[in-house]
Amino acid sequence: MTRYEAALDVASLTAIDMHVHIEVSHDGHASLPDDLGEAASRYFSTDGPRPDLDSVAAHYRERRMAAVVFTVDAETNLGHPPLSSAEIAEGAARNNDVLIPFGSVDPHRPTAVDDIWRLVEESGVRGFKFHPTVQGFDPSEERWHPLYEAIQDAGVPALFHTGQTGIGAGLPGGRGLRLALSNPMLLDPVAALFPELQIIMAHPSVPWQDEALSVATHKHNTWIDLSGWSPKYFPTELVRYANTILKDRVLFGSDFPMLTPDRWLDDAAMTALKPERMPAILKGNAIRLLGLE
Repeated sequence: MTRYEAALDVASLTAIDMHVHIEVSHDGHASLPDDLGEAASRYFSTDGPRPDLDSVAAHYRERRMAAVVFTVDAETNLGHPPLSSAEIAEGAARNNDVLIPFGSVDPHRPTAVDDIWRLVEESGVRGFKFHPTVQGFDPSEERWHPLYEAIQDAGVPALFHTGQTGIGAGLPGGRGLRLALSNPMLLDPVAALFPELQIIMAHPSVPWQDEALSVATHKHNTWIDLSGWSPKYFPTELVRYANTILKDRVLFGSDFPMLTPDRWLDDAAMTALKPERMPAILKGNAIRLLGLE
């Protein structure tokens, strides 16, 4: 297996998209069970094809963008085999001019810490993605500390879904998925106890936007990515903070394929995000966070 090594021409990139899902493997296996995938499509009003990794790379190469790509391993909670993070990293190695792989581990799996180190050392992943609601875990609980310690020691960031999710939306009981597990305030103790761990709170954290802004203002090892919502729906306070006190820790993300980078950029141009802040949001902050300088 080829280990990922970045070959990005950072100066030529127009943006780095920090939030891109790989939803289908090379052999057609989906990252989510059919009912959850269909519910998410209805929620986002999209029924387009789910591109494989090489197609994602081509999409971003055409736009002179780089993309952080990942899946979510939630096998214990969903009973559905995940995509392979190692295979995603290998695919990113084939496309290392535009793709940056993050890994995913199921926190409930006894081998989770070993899996983290294997993905870092053997596959070269540059971070880890967690989705507390889908994976069914409270990220503030002490039993997950060995995972955070390993990621901190590896020197890579951890990206957590926060806020509302379209996964399970509209299904009976939301298919048992609990939104409260993705309250960003649950990440505050993680940031406090692991001060060298860089934590990315993904998405406008509706309905807990103020909590996310509070955590990010107080804990400078936390970041916010702006994925998953059209910018025209961003809460006013989020835009204000992105323009001011959090301008160095806010990141562009789309949530592709559910939301495209093209739509994100078009809609951002109609918001109060200041033009002079956009270079850092689109690329500069990510370069610093990912050590691409």
